[in-house]
Amino acid sequence: MKKVLSLIVIVSLILILVPLGLKAGEPVKIRLVMKDELPSDPIVINYYDLLEKGLAREGIQVEIELIEMPAGNYAEKLNLMLLSGDIPDIIYFQGGDKQIADQGLLEDLTPYIESSKYIKSILGPHNIKRMENYPYLLWIKPLTAKVPVIRKDWFNQMETSADLIENPSIDNYYAFLKELRDQDLDGKGNPTYGVTVAGKMIELDSIFDQAFGNTSTWLKNENGQFIYCRVTNNEKEKLAFYHKLYAEGILDPAYLTKKWDTKEKVFYENQVGVISGTAGKVIDIYDGKMKKANGDEASLMVLPPAIGKAQGYTPVDVSKESRGIAISVLSKHKDIAFRILDFLASPQGQMIDRLGFENEHYQVEDGKIYLTEKSQQWFARFWEPLTFEAARPLATPLLGEAAADSLNRVSYYYTEDINILIPEEYVAKWDAMVNLYKEYSSDIITGKRPLADFDQFVAAWYKAGGEEITKYANKILK
Repeated sequence: MKKVLSLIVIVSLILILVPLGLKAGEPVKIRLVMKDELPSDPIVINYYDLLEKGLAREGIQVEIELIEMPAGNYAEKLNLMLLSGDIPDIIYFQGGDKQIADQGLLEDLTPYIESSKYIKSILGPHNIKRMENYPYLLWIKPLTAKVPVIRKDWFNQMETSADLIENPSIDNYYAFLKELRDQDLDGKGNPTYGVTVAGKMIELDSIFDQAFGNTSTWLKNENGQFIYCRVTNNEKEKLAFYHKLYAEGILDPAYLTKKWDTKEKVFYENQVGVISGTAGKVIDIYDGKMKKANGDEASLMVLPPAIGKAQGYTPVDVSKESRGIAISVLSKHKDIAFRILDFLASPQGQMIDRLGFENEHYQVEDGKIYLTEKSQQWFARFWEPLTFEAARPLATPLLGEAAADSLNRVSYYYTEDINILIPEEYVAKWDAMVNLYKEYSSDIITGKRPLADFDQFVAAWYKAGGEEITKYANKILK
């Protein structure tokens, strides 16, 4: 009888493995591409080694081959690779995915999620809506609104801080940022500027857009028609305010050339008072670096969005995930690829993805997890649900006070965007129109153009394709 059962088991394994083209005990090779993940990086090697071992304990024998991407624009380099026919099993996109999805090269993840063991239970409302609209990208992270932060010890020294908390009006925000420019808060003449951003104004928009009335990408006018928010009088008023900040030296005049690293550098060196960062882990990293540079008293606090015609951080776009993980429709191992993603949502997977390396980023004592100082340097490569469930109890908070507060504030001020997916036939025109806005807005802010040229921009925007896309938007949104 035992021999018969053994034979049945062997035959069953053969029936499973032969279609996969594998021998018994041979791991499945899964090719994966991620931004900024170098196969030669010791941290990356250690991470994926831990992941493979964790999967093996769950009976999933895989060998993960990480594809190294050439330096430069990730979205552009990735699309060149994919269009050449080199398509990994698991693909991280940060733009450029729709072109690939439109060619039928990305798997619809809906049935996988519905039958998943863990992923379906950690999706947020915004994830669910985005998957309904665009089922090819999955990105389980907290809402990615940018929130402004400042050193708490500096905030407590300022005369305008109480007014800002009680009523964060546009005028009170201006007075607050102006005081930051004027005060010598570190005894060394700093900060020099009230606020800076990394090249684009989206970080400042997260504070002020809704206050000026830009509550969504497409706004309904008095005639019931949808118009693009960047061609409205709301936008004109906001750009006039930004120019005022720039002209008075409140906004860092070098903001256009700032990258994320140089923006952070001047913040930690106390040359600027306020920067914005993504709510959650990024704010935790900012907090850790600021305290390391200036002492524990320099811990960060989150500022509210400005209030005016409305109040809130950047409205949440639910049309699709702007970035995320996809599975190739050509993969021979789609089920196994998704099982990897589902494992990463399990308590065991979250231990690896959220906590890092034992005895470096965390320690286990008496059956509980204690985070080390290095834990603030770790980031989840895949899933980061709001409700964290690890394989062992967590003795110390996963996020610091400022980071946790940032997530609570983003949730409190949550508003959904009104937006559309731009069809392929309009993409080239839309890109040109976006560049037109960037050119005019930066010129108006820096004073290269007068505010009156905003009307010239609006006319040029409609002529460049705005009329067609506005008609299309009204058709879709109605």
